[in-house]
Amino acid sequence: MERTTCCVVGGGPAGMMLGLLLARAGVEVTVLEKHRDFLRDFRGDTVHPSTLRLLDELGLGERFARLPSRRLGEMRMLIGDATVVAADFRHLPGRHKYIAMVPQWDFLDLLASAAAEEPSFTLRMGTPVTGLLTEGGRGRVFARFGGGQAAVTMDRGDYYQTSYLIAKGRDAELRSNDIQWLRNRLGGLFGWDGGVTEAIRSWDDVKLLDVTMGRLPRWYADGLLCIGDAAHVMSPVGGVGVNLAVQDAVAAARILARPLRRGTVGVRDLARVRRRWLPMAVTQKSQRGEHEMLLRPALDGTLSGDRLPVPLRLLRRIPALRAVTAYVGGVGVRPEHAPPFARARR
Repeated sequence: MERTTCCVVGGGPAGMMLGLLLARAGVEVTVLEKHRDFLRDFRGDTVHPSTLRLLDELGLGERFARLPSRRLGEMRMLIGDATVVAADFRHLPGRHKYIAMVPQWDFLDLLASAAAEEPSFTLRMGTPVTGLLTEGGRGRVFARFGGGQAAVTMDRGDYYQTSYLIAKGRDAELRSNDIQWLRNRLGGLFGWDGGVTEAIRSWDDVKLLDVTMGRLPRWYADGLLCIGDAAHVMSPVGGVGVNLAVQDAVAAARILARPLRRGTVGVRDLARVRRRWLPMAVTQKSQRGEHEMLLRPALDGTLSGDRLPVPLRLLRRIPALRAVTAYVGGVGVRPEHAPPFARARR
């Protein structure tokens, strides 16, 4: 029988960040992760400017900078023959004017190694959770839309990380085609020759991500708090899921560290993490708007360069708006700062 003050279930970005912050506050914290390592097929490899700033505040900026990464400074779309720069991160305030593309296993390893330096931190890998017992109660993200197709790609240095969007329920039907069918479509959308698309050896290399979006109406119960994906499932649009999860963790650590140290944490304390509800709700509403404005008409074949939605027309006419969209996507609503107890020691 092992005892701890706080048990974090899941070693994802939210869980590892929360474990690190609470440990720096002197709270005994144990993170349980069901896998034996972090080497899995992650898709959330985007680290946004607000998270990069947080890492600086935690004294981890230099370590993060040594990880293999690509920098995305712009979001560009080609709709028919019309080019739209949807976000330009080069005008963001602060030193991080880009989104960093870093393999998530490297990011999690960094957080785990930093947390391991704290004597009150424990990480248990290969430890699934079966239940809860209670007692007493600078590169570019490039998107291409046309001909009833939609795809997004990011240059990761030695490969392209690419998403090809399909309507729900069509996966089995499309996989009945030879893999050359997909190669031809990606090659046609992005202008890639066979030397690029032949890297897709078979359908086994193509993973299906069934996109859902939702949120728990209540994130907490006596002795339990849900944050990150456990509280709100995000669409991959904008790659904001990791950023929101990390921000949840920072808010939770700041609010709960003192009552956890005192052994007095209660439902009222857990309820205060509701401050993260507004950023989550705003982001999900924005994602739904992008689905309806871009993705649905793109797959229906009704989106074209000569009939752009009004927001995209404005982005083409007023370049300054691209900095606004970059701030909303890269920093977001109500960004969190590292609490004093977790900041880099000087």
